[in-house]
Amino acid sequence: MDRVPVTVLTGYLGAGKTTLLNRILTEQHGKRYAVVVNEFGEIGIDNDLVVETDEEVFEMNNGCICCTVRGDLIRILTGLMRRKGRFDAILIETTGLADPAPVAQTFFVDEDVQAKAKLDAVVTVVDARNIEARLADSKEAREQIAFADVILLNKTDLATAEDLDRIEGLIRAVNTSAEIHRTRNSVIDLDKVLDRGAFDLDRILAFEPQFLREGHVHSHNDDIASISLTAVEPLDENKFNRWISSILQSKGADILRSKGILSFVNQDDQFVFQGVHMLMDGDYRRPWAADDPRISRIVFIGRNLDVPALKAGFEACRAA
Repeated sequence: MDRVPVTVLTGYLGAGKTTLLNRILTEQHGKRYAVVVNEFGEIGIDNDLVVETDEEVFEMNNGCICCTVRGDLIRILTGLMRRKGRFDAILIETTGLADPAPVAQTFFVDEDVQAKAKLDAVVTVVDARNIEARLADSKEAREQIAFADVILLNKTDLATAEDLDRIEGLIRAVNTSAEIHRTRNSVIDLDKVLDRGAFDLDRILAFEPQFLREGHVHSHNDDIASISLTAVEPLDENKFNRWISSILQSKGADILRSKGILSFVNQDDQFVFQGVHMLMDGDYRRPWAADDPRISRIVFIGRNLDVPALKAGFEACRAA
């Protein structure tokens, strides 16, 4: 059964999320969307900001999706699944104060949702004029960038070329692997935002070139950092499973995202996995190509990453 793709639109207050949502809804793409809009507070206004459309809009008030409202999200998604056929995909616009992690986890932990819907990508809209200040004072702004699969560096008309280059460097310090697109008024080709398959294990095989650089560590203000590790020698599957399970259970609260492609000894297929905090999904996918170096690659994005310990633990997973 084909599962309905879900795109999460996030970004700090005023970055341009609703503008992007309206562009998606008004483009002539021939697809039908169900829209879930979340507004923080007793009285929601985001729903009123969404353009008049034939799409169905569901609003959740009085809390972030990532907090008490996640139960509402699960109920809305479950209800939508019963009406399958009336829409092609689902868009979730989070409040500007939302941490995307629990939203993503919904698609790992709820069996009904997982069976009928699939998380396609987390798209984060960044305000070029204000993001430097937000990176300095907002945990949520940093996490929204860290979690992104696609980033719109928006309002580029309000910043110089030099500013934009510097800001991209700051973004890369938090997230080494997301696609970054510079935009004005959230104008972008929708195929760069929708149907990305970023949470599809098969599609993860097509890593972006900048995704991994051996031993590369990026950080911002000693807060969120990313580390990329590689191993040329095959890994022992049991050793790796014990290690990654231990890491995610003990440090998962600080590890926002983890993902990788691994070469296990005596296995011809690539093992692909990704995790959100303590939760992980992994499976064997396609065979290693004859001309493809069997190099295991893994990345962690999070806080308080113990780089030497992660390196040592990963190296200890090598087959004897």
